[in-house]
Amino acid sequence: MKRIFKPTIFVFFILLLALSCSGKKSNGILHPFGESLPHDAPHPFKPELTPNGMIIHGGSFSPDLQTYLYTLSDAQYQRFDVWMIERADDTWSQPKKAFFNSEFNEHGARLSPDGKTLYFSSTRPTGIEGVAETWHIWKSEKGQNGWSEPTFVDIPNLRNKGMSHPSITASGALYFHSNNPDYSEMTLYTAQLKGDDFGEAKKLAITENSLACTPFVTADGQTLIYAAIGNRLDLMISIKTADGEWGKPVILDKRINTNGQGNPYLTPDGKHLFYTTGTEPEVGESPDWQVNRVNFSLTIAKENN
Repeated sequence: MKRIFKPTIFVFFILLLALSCSGKKSNGILHPFGESLPHDAPHPFKPELTPNGMIIHGGSFSPDLQTYLYTLSDAQYQRFDVWMIERADDTWSQPKKAFFNSEFNEHGARLSPDGKTLYFSSTRPTGIEGVAETWHIWKSEKGQNGWSEPTFVDIPNLRNKGMSHPSITASGALYFHSNNPDYSEMTLYTAQLKGDDFGEAKKLAITENSLACTPFVTADGQTLIYAAIGNRLDLMISIKTADGEWGKPVILDKRINTNGQGNPYLTPDGKHLFYTTGTEPEVGESPDWQVNRVNFSLTIAKENN
């Protein structure tokens, strides 16, 4: 995939550095996930979370970084479950299945920026005529008595499509990828929350003529990271322009895009990029997928200075 010219790239770097500086400075303080900044190369994140023979599909944190939700599947992609660990007294708990797991497949859990709504993908039946039996988006609301029973997120014009990997802004703009039931024509969409429901989804212009998946959008709706589908998956970034449109996507650093990458997640302070990387296992081979994390802005800046 071709890179764009240096002047455009420079503008992206300035915006990325501004994004990374929006949170508190680390000053060498250990973050909740146990490693100090800075890092200018990707590092594995908690490889012990992946049992032998299983595949990890990435994860995300709660807004306070004290809960980590991640997806595991078998090597044949037949069974998907969301797991979680929680941090208390500087110690992470033992992994346990997330409360919403069912006899069906669950995937790609993400919390809203305020931590009050949990979105995830599931193959559980909707019970609604005209809705395809495939992956759809569900949500659960956090109340005084805990989390509510998950409910189906109805995107009216995509009822006959598969939908997965939701990510939402503070203003209620939901981003996700959608595809035909046979997984063809997979690309990115967005739908806006209006009251308690979402309106019709719109295909993102930046991916309208290309295949893409696993989007992540920042809480302010200004930065989008996703995986472009080609001979492999490569992570791309787009930043909103002054007129409110998504800017031309830029491929991330070559030290990030090495094997095939997906499931990006950027911490709220803009400092840490998490993503999944690995190769497709051959029959009889053990999967080599892992979650990496990297100091996002430092890596981008060093690559192109």
